Amino acid sequence: MATETPAPGDIRRLLEIMRRLRDPHGGCPWDLEQDFATIAPYTIEEAYEVASAIEAADYPALKDELGDLLLQVVFHAQMASEKQLFNFGNVVEAICEKMIRRHPHVFANSEVAGASGVVRAWDEIKRQERAGKKQQAAGLLDDVPTALPALTRAIKLQNRAAEVGFDWPNAVHVTDKIAEETRELAEASQSLPREKVVEEFGDLLFAMANLARHLKLDPEDALRAANAKFIRRFRVIEAGIQAQGKTLGDASLAEMEALWDEAKRAEKSNHL
Repeated sequence: MATETPAPGDIRRLLEIMRRLRDPHGGCPWDLEQDFATIAPYTIEEAYEVASAIEAADYPALKDELGDLLLQVVFHAQMASEKQLFNFGNVVEAICEKMIRRHPHVFANSEVAGASGVVRAWDEIKRQERAGKKQQAAGLLDDVPTALPALTRAIKLQNRAAEVGFDWPNAVHVTDKIAEETRELAEASQSLPREKVVEEFGDLLFAMANLARHLKLDPEDALRAANAKFIRRFRVIEAGIQAQGKTLGDASLAEMEALWDEAKRAEKSNHL
């Protein structure tokens, strides 16, 4: 009996492609050499590519990047299936069960008060899930993933500590802490060893992440926006210097700063 060929758009087609790539008999040598650890960096990279396409509002690219990210899920599931750990169907069923469990206001008779109520209920259900695990982590913070971007992990660590009341009461107290950490960094940078300067700089970043949390901001998003703004304004400098028949290497700092201020004024006037 002939095997049915999955239709375009059917996830079974991608699963079969991945199975073929990992087949020891005729598969791809590169794919066969991979394991969870070697593929993990690609998984993280593809997630960032998705975020980049969203930020650029490039929806054709978003379609492609989502496909690349889906491939990562399928790749990991295929490797797990080969080790008889779990398969793609198990992954799908696990997330389905989790989404139903964490949305009792949709799939059960629970009621919540708006979006903020949904967030509170979600967090409470997550706490219950962690408490119900058979192999509970030794400490409250032990299961916060170490591979997260540092600012994102700082937020998660702070949120976890806040669950048991270890938190500043409001953003004002955090800004006082930032001022304190800034002074300590300035003092350390004058005479202390490099490792102490690094430590103080880390403390300042951690306090800044805490302020973002209290202001309900994502520090990664804020820094990405700042990066984009810097690029945008620096391009004005490049264009201005080029219009003068010079290269950046020929321009003085004063000339570049004047063009930077011009870019700032132009942005402000456009926002009025």
